[in-house]
Amino acid sequence: MRDRVVVIDYDAGNLRSVARALDFVGASPLVSAEPADIAGAGALVLPGVGAAADTMRNLRERGLIEPIRDYIAAGRPFLGVCMGLQALLERSEEGDQECLGILPGDVRRFPAQPGLKVPHMGWNTIEWRYPHPVTEGIPSGSYFYFVHSYHPATPDPSIVLGETEYGLRFPSVLARGYLVATQCHPEKSGRDGLRFYANFVRWARDGAPVPAAAAAP
Repeated sequence: MRDRVVVIDYDAGNLRSVARALDFVGASPLVSAEPADIAGAGALVLPGVGAAADTMRNLRERGLIEPIRDYIAAGRPFLGVCMGLQALLERSEEGDQECLGILPGDVRRFPAQPGLKVPHMGWNTIEWRYPHPVTEGIPSGSYFYFVHSYHPATPDPSIVLGETEYGLRFPSVLARGYLVATQCHPEKSGRDGLRFYANFVRWARDGAPVPAAAAAP
């Protein structure tokens, strides 16, 4: 069980598409809401779409908040996707919702600007700030698929692995230790998105070193 990729089931809208993408790259994931499965995972994936309040309520009702925190605190491989990234921060402007508080920062609504549609929906580029095992073989500036009205913001530039421009420059991929989280949807992002998942699975299973730039303080 310790080499199993577990996808956390809390009724996230992209749950099945994330699991299918992981299955496609050979991970054979277990979809589960059981704290014991989270504790025994070899790699853990938190998907998510929708509102921050719904996400936190569903995690709380299933008794998953502390198992997730404990898993990440142990320095084990973790991937957050879309709302799975936003939930890791301290607070979201969406309903003034307290989040998991695992990473420093908050979640903010895109500001109103002429010609800027919200939500940010469609293909956009991600620029990598440093090399990382999950980005191997994916050129900086590659296109990924986004759907979100709120974006992450952090006072700690050391946890920013990738950045995207949409009216402002925001951190679209965060990394610290064996934790990686992306605002985009790799499962909807074609070949590069599948490579991102494959890279994460290989990194988790091989126990490859954490890049110095992403090492936990």
